Amino acid sequence: MGGGDDPLFGIGVVVIGLLILGVFLAIGKWYPGSGAEQLDWRPTRSYEDEVELELQDVDQMLEAQNERRRESGRAERTEDDIHDQVREDRAFIDAYTDRVRRDDDERDSS
Repeated sequence: MGGGDDPLFGIGVVVIGLLILGVFLAIGKWYPGSGAEQLDWRPTRSYEDEVELELQDVDQMLEAQNERRRESGRAERTEDDIHDQVREDRAFIDAYTDRVRRDDDERDSS
């Protein structure tokens, strides 16, 4: 007659598991400081450095694209040109989404 035959044994295992889980959740909620502080973790780069790197990436990609455009005889693009194209594409996508939703609503109401 093992302990596994007793229904109270199963209930006890579940209760002990929930208690252990509760203790860990309580520690996580009420222990002072964050996990990063406990591990003494610091980001390798500041947010300003990250933004600067992103801007450099955009400049490099734009220059590479313009180099290829010059080689093929096409006009160069500026950052404003790209912003305008993104706005146009966003407007097209929004209009298409609205049209599909209207079509779906009409089909559902039929």
